Amino acid sequence: MTEDRLPLTSQDVLADKLAALRELFPGIFAEGKVDFERLKQALGESVDQGRERYGLSWAGKSEAIRNLQAQSVGTLNPVPEESVNFETTENIFIEGDNLEVLKLLQKSYYNQIKMIYIDPPYNTGKEFIYPDNFREGLEDYLRYSGQKNGEGIKLTTNTETDGRFHSKWLNMMYPRLFLARNLLRDDGVIFISIDDNEVSNLRKLCDDIFGEENFIESFIWQKKKGGGNDSVHTATEHEYILLFSKSKINLPNLYHNYSQEYLKRYKEEDEQGNFFWDTFKRKSGKQYYPITCPDGVILEYDESGNKISWLRSEQRFKDDLQKGEIRIININGSWSVQFKQRQPIGKKPRSILLEYGTTSDGSKEILNFFNKNIFDNSKPSQIIKHFLETGINTKDIILDFFAGSSTTAHAVLELNKEDNNNRKFIMVQLPEACDENSEAFKAGYKTIADIGKERIRRAINKINEEENGKLDLNGSAQQDRGFKVFKLTESNFKIWDGTAPKDTEQLELLLREFADNIRPGTTKLGMLYEILLKAGFSLTAKVETLDIAGQEIYAIEDRELFLCLESEILEETVRQILTYQPNPKQFISLDSSFRGNDQLKTNTQLQMRDHDIKFRTV
Repeated sequence: MTEDRLPLTSQDVLADKLAALRELFPGIFAEGKVDFERLKQALGESVDQGRERYGLSWAGKSEAIRNLQAQSVGTLNPVPEESVNFETTENIFIEGDNLEVLKLLQKSYYNQIKMIYIDPPYNTGKEFIYPDNFREGLEDYLRYSGQKNGEGIKLTTNTETDGRFHSKWLNMMYPRLFLARNLLRDDGVIFISIDDNEVSNLRKLCDDIFGEENFIESFIWQKKKGGGNDSVHTATEHEYILLFSKSKINLPNLYHNYSQEYLKRYKEEDEQGNFFWDTFKRKSGKQYYPITCPDGVILEYDESGNKISWLRSEQRFKDDLQKGEIRIININGSWSVQFKQRQPIGKKPRSILLEYGTTSDGSKEILNFFNKNIFDNSKPSQIIKHFLETGINTKDIILDFFAGSSTTAHAVLELNKEDNNNRKFIMVQLPEACDENSEAFKAGYKTIADIGKERIRRAINKINEEENGKLDLNGSAQQDRGFKVFKLTESNFKIWDGTAPKDTEQLELLLREFADNIRPGTTKLGMLYEILLKAGFSLTAKVETLDIAGQEIYAIEDRELFLCLESEILEETVRQILTYQPNPKQFISLDSSFRGNDQLKTNTQLQMRDHDIKFRTV
């Protein structure tokens, strides 16, 4: 019987694409690989035979594609002591390289994220940590973050004189945006802050990944006001925020709610909803026709002898008059034509953002939280709240994988308080070291990730203090006022890379080492969350602890999965799990827990199959 093992690698992106291709065109595969001549035949006239095509290409694009296809063997280990309300919260902060983290999130969060906002590093010729440093993926990250011995990875400077100035930035962004798209729901959106250095390339890059048909808007945000007299040519006061959808056909209309003050005018009500009576007459337009009043007076010209322009066509006017949508009333001896101005669902977002905070406001927020300016160029929470208000509703998940000082998390918490919603956030931030001469380092913050976590804690404190009149990290019963902290680390399990030494003695040593595949120092909590993540469950999945035959069994998501992490599993435990009601759909245990009892393991496989329970080992 073939043993079913839980894969300890991240989702295989390439395998998924090939599987989708195989489902559409099964005949194009020969000996397990794509035969491009057969693919061309299958596509017929849809194939472009020309050599020159419109598109974005750059030095290193093929390497960037290989980077996103390489699977991660890391994991996200929980850190309850740095969290707030770890057991109950559904908000998440992940400390780690975002490319590795995005790979690890593919199984559990595929098609689950409603909104992504990112403010990636701008390509300005300053220190630029992401592009070429992490060639070896997890291994380089572990050395960089001090989890493994070895020379520290240094920041590099991507100067404008570098021949691959734009290419390096694109190589950094491409795999991250590709993986981010996978996480978006079909009705999801992504907002990306950027400046003039890369806005044109970012637009083409997103056209390539999301499809140019899914472009929604290029917002212009006024990032500062005044000053700029020391600028060389012009005083730049703006940045851009690009908006793309996962699928425009699935994207609902985007609206902002009107203020209560504005809605006061809609004081009339009928069976269709609220409205107010507005004048049908317009100062300009081309809808000219006479309207006859109840006493026979004809309204066609104004006091100056000019033709009166009406809001709608003559036929629409007649239809609306019959439906009661229009009235003609006498006010102080003069006739007035009025129509029912219906209360709109909301107002459309505007492409020019003038009143939604500046970089100065972002700095003030940092100063208010920490009493020192410990983080530069933080976006104001007001601009992110503005985007959150466009149809991002209760329990929707918001992701920011360039979290910085966690402005996005702050904005989510504040907006939830204001409109009594319960949106969730996932923040991802590299533990980039703070300069030892910086105010942040002097204040005790070793990394940017430390600043982001502390800002969330202080935002929770502030909100609870405002609500309850006291400091209370437990939060209110109605809203989620907490966050789970996870850190990117190597797997809790020893993962064989498939290579075996030729020397027989060395091979025997390797086999003995892997007989127990759990790494020293591993905790049950760490193994629990690694298995959850790699079995496709979220990092906030509901976990219950059951006592079955005197052994600890984790029940996941209302007993969707039973998980045993005991060093030795008892036959009685297996028997009781088989008769447990309702039956779990899956059962996972440590391979080492059978302690070489192949008969018990084989019987467990057979009995689980007979009870329609999927059984796997780690």
